[in-house]
Amino acid sequence: MSQLVDELVTLRDWLRWAVSRFNDANLFYGHGTDNAYDEAVWLILHTLHLPNDRLEPFLDARLTRVERLAVLNILEQRLVRRLPAAYLTREAWLGPYRFYVDERVIVPRSYFAELLAEHMTPWITDPEHVHTALDLCTGSGCLAILMAEAFPAADIDAVDLSADALAVARRNITDYGLDERIHLIQSDLLESLDDRRYDLIICNPPYVTADSMAALPAEYRHEPELALAAGDDGLDIVRRLLAEVPRHLTEHGLLFVEVGHNADIVEAAFPDLPLTWVDAPSGEGKVFLVSRDAL
Repeated sequence: MSQLVDELVTLRDWLRWAVSRFNDANLFYGHGTDNAYDEAVWLILHTLHLPNDRLEPFLDARLTRVERLAVLNILEQRLVRRLPAAYLTREAWLGPYRFYVDERVIVPRSYFAELLAEHMTPWITDPEHVHTALDLCTGSGCLAILMAEAFPAADIDAVDLSADALAVARRNITDYGLDERIHLIQSDLLESLDDRRYDLIICNPPYVTADSMAALPAEYRHEPELALAAGDDGLDIVRRLLAEVPRHLTEHGLLFVEVGHNADIVEAAFPDLPLTWVDAPSGEGKVFLVSRDAL
Protein backbone atom coordinates (compact mmCIF):
# COMPACT_ATOMS: atom_id res chain seq x y z
CA MET A 1 0.00 0.00 0.00
CA SER A 2 2.94 2.33 0.58
CA GLN A 3 3.76 2.24 -3.13
CA LEU A 4 0.16 2.99 -4.02
CA VAL A 5 0.09 6.00 -1.71
CA ASP A 6 3.24 7.31 -3.36
CA GLU A 7 2.00 6.74 -6.92
CA LEU A 8 -1.46 8.33 -6.59
CA VAL A 9 -0.87 11.99 -5.92
CA THR A 10 -3.79 14.14 -7.06
CA LEU A 11 -7.48 13.91 -6.31
CA ARG A 12 -7.97 12.98 -9.99
CA ASP A 13 -5.55 10.05 -9.52
CA TRP A 14 -7.47 8.74 -6.54
CA LEU A 15 -10.84 9.18 -8.22
CA ARG A 16 -9.74 7.20 -11.27
CA TRP A 17 -8.29 4.45 -9.10
CA ALA A 18 -11.42 4.26 -6.95
CA VAL A 19 -13.79 4.01 -9.90
CA SER A 20 -11.68 1.24 -11.43
CA ARG A 21 -11.54 -0.69 -8.17
CA PHE A 22 -15.27 -0.21 -7.44
CA ASN A 23 -16.21 -1.47 -10.90
CA ASP A 24 -13.85 -4.42 -10.63
CA ALA A 25 -15.30 -5.37 -7.25
CA ASN A 26 -18.91 -5.20 -8.51
CA LEU A 27 -20.02 -3.14 -5.56
CA PHE A 28 -23.73 -2.61 -5.09
CA TYR A 29 -25.14 0.91 -4.90
CA GLY A 30 -28.48 2.12 -3.62
CA HIS A 31 -27.78 4.07 -0.45
CA GLY A 32 -27.57 7.51 -2.01
CA THR A 33 -25.75 6.88 -5.29
CA ASP A 34 -26.28 4.43 -8.14
CA ASN A 35 -22.84 4.16 -9.77
CA ALA A 36 -19.13 3.82 -9.00
CA TYR A 37 -18.16 7.35 -10.07
CA ASP A 38 -20.66 9.19 -7.86
CA GLU A 39 -19.89 6.91 -4.93
CA ALA A 40 -16.16 7.52 -5.24
CA VAL A 41 -16.63 11.29 -5.57
CA TRP A 42 -18.84 11.33 -2.48
CA LEU A 43 -16.39 9.38 -0.32
CA ILE A 44 -13.29 11.28 -1.43
CA LEU A 45 -14.80 14.75 -1.03
CA HIS A 46 -16.15 13.81 2.39
CA THR A 47 -12.77 12.50 3.54
CA LEU A 48 -10.97 15.63 2.36
CA HIS A 49 -13.59 17.90 3.97
CA LEU A 50 -14.41 19.48 0.65
CA PRO A 51 -17.85 20.73 -0.52
CA ASN A 52 -19.85 17.78 -1.81
CA ASP A 53 -21.00 19.75 -4.85
CA ARG A 54 -17.61 21.17 -5.90
CA LEU A 55 -15.33 18.62 -7.57
CA GLU A 56 -13.81 20.35 -10.62
CA PRO A 57 -11.70 23.01 -8.84
CA PHE A 58 -9.93 20.33 -6.80
CA LEU A 59 -9.33 17.56 -9.34
CA ASP A 60 -5.67 18.38 -9.91
CA ALA A 61 -4.90 19.32 -6.33
CA ARG A 62 -2.01 17.31 -4.86
CA LEU A 63 -2.93 15.53 -1.65
CA THR A 64 -0.66 15.39 1.37
CA ARG A 65 0.49 11.95 2.45
CA VAL A 66 -1.85 12.07 5.45
CA GLU A 67 -4.75 12.90 3.14
CA ARG A 68 -3.80 10.07 0.78
CA LEU A 69 -3.76 7.58 3.63
CA ALA A 70 -7.17 8.78 4.80
CA VAL A 71 -8.64 8.46 1.30
CA LEU A 72 -7.16 5.00 0.89
CA ASN A 73 -8.59 3.92 4.24
CA ILE A 74 -12.19 4.88 3.44
CA LEU A 75 -12.04 3.47 -0.09
CA GLU A 76 -10.61 0.18 1.21
CA GLN A 77 -13.38 -0.06 3.80
CA ARG A 78 -15.95 0.37 1.04
CA LEU A 79 -14.24 -2.30 -1.03
CA VAL A 80 -13.32 -4.90 1.57
CA ARG A 81 -16.13 -4.56 4.11
CA ARG A 82 -18.78 -3.56 1.56
CA LEU A 83 -20.12 -1.00 3.99
CA PRO A 84 -22.67 1.44 2.58
CA ALA A 85 -21.12 4.86 2.06
CA ALA A 86 -23.51 6.41 4.59
CA TYR A 87 -22.10 4.24 7.37
CA LEU A 88 -18.57 5.30 6.44
CA THR A 89 -19.38 9.02 6.36
CA ARG A 90 -21.93 8.83 9.21
CA GLU A 91 -24.39 10.91 7.24
CA ALA A 92 -27.24 10.53 4.78
CA TRP A 93 -29.24 13.09 2.87
CA LEU A 94 -32.89 13.38 1.89
CA GLY A 95 -32.99 16.36 -0.44
CA PRO A 96 -31.32 19.27 1.38
CA TYR A 97 -31.69 17.61 4.80
CA ARG A 98 -28.68 15.91 6.41
CA PHE A 99 -29.10 13.16 8.99
CA TYR A 100 -26.68 11.30 11.21
CA VAL A 101 -26.74 7.52 10.63
CA ASP A 102 -24.84 4.46 11.77
CA GLU A 103 -25.38 0.71 11.76
CA ARG A 104 -28.19 0.96 14.33
CA VAL A 105 -30.58 2.21 11.63
CA ILE A 106 -31.18 1.59 7.94
CA VAL A 107 -29.83 4.23 5.62
CA PRO A 108 -32.66 6.74 4.98
CA ARG A 109 -34.34 6.29 1.62
CA SER A 110 -38.03 6.86 1.20
CA TYR A 111 -40.52 8.16 -1.30
CA PHE A 112 -42.09 9.99 1.62
CA ALA A 113 -39.29 12.55 1.51
CA GLU A 114 -40.56 13.78 -1.86
CA LEU A 115 -44.21 13.65 -0.79
CA LEU A 116 -43.55 15.57 2.41
CA ALA A 117 -41.65 18.22 0.47
CA GLU A 118 -44.98 18.84 -1.29
CA HIS A 119 -46.94 18.76 2.01
CA MET A 120 -48.70 15.55 0.87
CA THR A 121 -50.80 17.48 -1.62
CA PRO A 122 -53.41 17.02 -3.00
CA TRP A 123 -54.49 14.56 -0.30
CA ILE A 124 -53.92 17.13 2.43
CA THR A 125 -55.28 20.48 1.27
CA ASP A 126 -54.07 22.64 4.16
CA PRO A 127 -50.95 21.74 6.18
CA GLU A 128 -52.23 23.84 9.08
CA HIS A 129 -55.14 21.39 9.53
CA VAL A 130 -52.77 18.60 10.58
CA HIS A 131 -52.59 18.90 14.36
CA THR A 132 -51.45 15.40 15.31
CA ALA A 133 -49.16 13.18 13.22
CA LEU A 134 -47.35 9.89 13.63
CA ASP A 135 -44.22 8.54 11.98
CA LEU A 136 -44.41 4.79 12.55
CA CYS A 137 -41.18 2.77 12.23
CA THR A 138 -39.25 6.02 12.45
CA GLY A 139 -35.70 4.58 12.38
CA SER A 140 -33.32 7.54 12.26
CA GLY A 141 -36.19 9.98 12.77
CA CYS A 142 -35.67 11.53 9.35
CA LEU A 143 -39.31 11.38 8.24
CA ALA A 144 -40.58 12.72 11.56
CA ILE A 145 -38.29 15.71 11.07
CA LEU A 146 -39.58 16.24 7.54
CA MET A 147 -43.15 15.98 8.88
CA ALA A 148 -42.39 18.73 11.38
CA GLU A 149 -41.12 20.90 8.52
CA ALA A 150 -44.16 20.14 6.33
CA PHE A 151 -46.84 20.53 9.03
CA PRO A 152 -45.88 23.42 11.33
CA ALA A 153 -49.02 23.10 13.48
CA ALA A 154 -48.57 19.39 14.15
CA ASP A 155 -47.58 17.65 17.34
CA ILE A 156 -45.64 14.60 16.16
CA ASP A 157 -45.00 11.17 17.64
CA ALA A 158 -42.16 9.04 16.26
CA VAL A 159 -42.36 5.32 17.06
CA ASP A 160 -39.92 2.46 16.73
CA LEU A 161 -39.45 -0.92 18.35
CA SER A 162 -35.66 -0.55 18.46
CA ALA A 163 -34.15 1.39 21.36
CA ASP A 164 -30.96 1.70 19.31
CA ALA A 165 -32.84 3.33 16.44
CA LEU A 166 -34.55 5.74 18.82
CA ALA A 167 -31.15 6.81 20.17
CA VAL A 168 -30.12 7.78 16.63
CA ALA A 169 -33.47 9.50 16.09
CA ARG A 170 -32.99 11.51 19.28
CA ARG A 171 -29.64 12.79 18.01
CA ASN A 172 -31.17 13.94 14.73
CA ILE A 173 -34.22 15.50 16.36
CA THR A 174 -31.99 17.44 18.74
CA ASP A 175 -29.76 18.53 15.85
CA TYR A 176 -32.83 20.09 14.20
CA GLY A 177 -34.05 21.69 17.44
CA LEU A 178 -37.30 19.74 17.42
CA ASP A 179 -37.25 18.08 20.86
CA GLU A 180 -40.37 19.99 21.90
CA ARG A 181 -42.40 18.98 18.85
CA ILE A 182 -41.35 15.39 18.15
CA HIS A 183 -41.94 12.80 20.86
CA LEU A 184 -40.09 9.49 20.67
CA ILE A 185 -41.92 6.37 21.78
CA GLN A 186 -40.62 2.82 21.94
CA SER A 187 -43.43 0.55 20.82
CA ASP A 188 -44.14 -2.57 18.82
CA LEU A 189 -46.15 -0.79 16.15
CA LEU A 190 -49.17 0.78 17.89
CA GLU A 191 -49.17 -1.30 21.08
CA SER A 192 -47.92 1.42 23.44
CA LEU A 193 -49.92 4.32 22.01
CA ASP A 194 -52.95 3.86 24.28
CA ASP A 195 -55.77 6.06 22.96
CA ARG A 196 -53.67 8.45 20.91
CA ARG A 197 -55.31 9.48 17.62
CA TYR A 198 -53.77 11.19 14.61
CA ASP A 199 -54.84 13.29 11.64
CA LEU A 200 -51.97 11.78 9.65
CA ILE A 201 -49.99 8.57 10.00
CA ILE A 202 -47.12 7.64 7.71
CA CYS A 203 -45.33 4.33 7.90
CA ASN A 204 -42.27 3.08 6.04
CA PRO A 205 -42.27 -0.41 7.58
CA PRO A 206 -40.09 -3.44 6.97
CA TYR A 207 -41.43 -4.92 3.72
CA VAL A 208 -38.70 -7.13 2.24
CA THR A 209 -39.95 -10.59 1.29
CA ALA A 210 -38.18 -13.76 2.41
CA ASP A 211 -36.92 -14.45 -1.13
CA SER A 212 -35.58 -10.91 -1.44
CA MET A 213 -33.90 -11.10 1.96
CA ALA A 214 -32.07 -14.23 0.85
CA ALA A 215 -30.81 -12.41 -2.25
CA LEU A 216 -29.76 -9.12 -0.64
CA PRO A 217 -26.35 -7.74 -1.67
CA ALA A 218 -23.68 -7.58 1.02
CA GLU A 219 -24.17 -3.82 1.43
CA TYR A 220 -27.75 -4.28 2.64
CA ARG A 221 -26.76 -7.00 5.09
CA HIS A 222 -25.02 -4.38 7.21
CA GLU A 223 -28.42 -2.82 7.93
CA PRO A 224 -30.58 -4.05 10.85
CA GLU A 225 -32.60 -7.07 9.72
CA LEU A 226 -35.40 -5.90 12.03
CA ALA A 227 -35.90 -2.89 9.76
CA LEU A 228 -36.04 -4.93 6.54
CA ALA A 229 -37.51 -8.42 6.88
CA ALA A 230 -41.29 -8.82 6.93
CA GLY A 231 -42.09 -12.48 6.39
CA ASP A 232 -42.64 -14.60 3.32
CA ASP A 233 -44.60 -12.02 1.33
CA GLY A 234 -43.25 -8.86 2.99
CA LEU A 235 -46.59 -7.93 4.52
CA ASP A 236 -46.32 -9.16 8.12
CA ILE A 237 -46.13 -5.61 9.46
CA VAL A 238 -48.67 -4.18 7.01
CA ARG A 239 -51.30 -6.76 8.04
CA ARG A 240 -50.90 -5.88 11.71
CA LEU A 241 -50.94 -2.18 10.95
CA LEU A 242 -54.17 -2.25 8.95
CA ALA A 243 -55.88 -4.28 11.67
CA GLU A 244 -54.83 -1.99 14.51
CA VAL A 245 -54.75 1.48 12.98
CA PRO A 246 -58.44 2.51 12.69
CA ARG A 247 -58.77 3.37 16.39
CA HIS A 248 -55.68 5.60 16.15
CA LEU A 249 -56.97 7.80 13.32
CA THR A 250 -59.14 10.86 13.83
CA GLU A 251 -62.48 11.07 12.04
CA HIS A 252 -60.91 12.24 8.79
CA GLY A 253 -57.50 10.76 9.44
CA LEU A 254 -55.31 9.37 6.67
CA LEU A 255 -52.81 6.51 6.64
CA PHE A 256 -49.95 6.40 4.12
CA VAL A 257 -47.82 3.25 3.87
CA GLU A 258 -44.71 2.70 1.75
CA VAL A 259 -44.37 -0.83 0.34
CA GLY A 260 -41.73 -0.44 -2.37
CA HIS A 261 -42.12 -2.91 -5.22
CA ASN A 262 -44.83 -4.91 -3.42
CA ALA A 263 -47.87 -3.19 -4.90
CA ASP A 264 -49.10 -6.35 -6.64
CA ILE A 265 -48.71 -8.35 -3.44
CA VAL A 266 -50.65 -5.72 -1.48
CA GLU A 267 -53.48 -5.65 -4.02
CA ALA A 268 -53.74 -9.43 -3.95
CA ALA A 269 -53.71 -9.57 -0.15
CA PHE A 270 -56.35 -6.86 0.35
CA PRO A 271 -58.66 -7.07 -2.70
CA ASP A 272 -61.62 -5.45 -0.91
CA LEU A 273 -59.73 -2.53 0.60
CA PRO A 274 -60.11 0.72 -1.40
CA LEU A 275 -56.49 1.75 -1.65
CA THR A 276 -55.25 4.84 -3.45
CA TRP A 277 -51.76 4.52 -4.92
CA VAL A 278 -49.72 7.68 -4.48
CA ASP A 279 -47.09 8.57 -7.06
CA ALA A 280 -43.89 10.30 -6.02
CA PRO A 281 -41.61 12.09 -8.50
CA SER A 282 -39.08 9.23 -8.44
CA GLY A 283 -41.46 6.29 -8.30
CA GLU A 284 -45.04 5.30 -9.03
CA GLY A 285 -47.12 2.87 -7.02
CA LYS A 286 -44.74 2.62 -4.05
CA VAL A 287 -47.02 4.21 -1.42
CA PHE A 288 -50.67 3.57 -0.73
CA LEU A 289 -53.19 5.79 1.01
CA VAL A 290 -56.27 4.64 2.89
CA SER A 291 -58.70 6.67 4.97
CA ARG A 292 -60.15 5.83 8.36
CA ASP A 293 -63.59 5.48 6.81
CA ALA A 294 -62.32 2.88 4.35
CA LEU A 295 -60.64 0.92 7.12
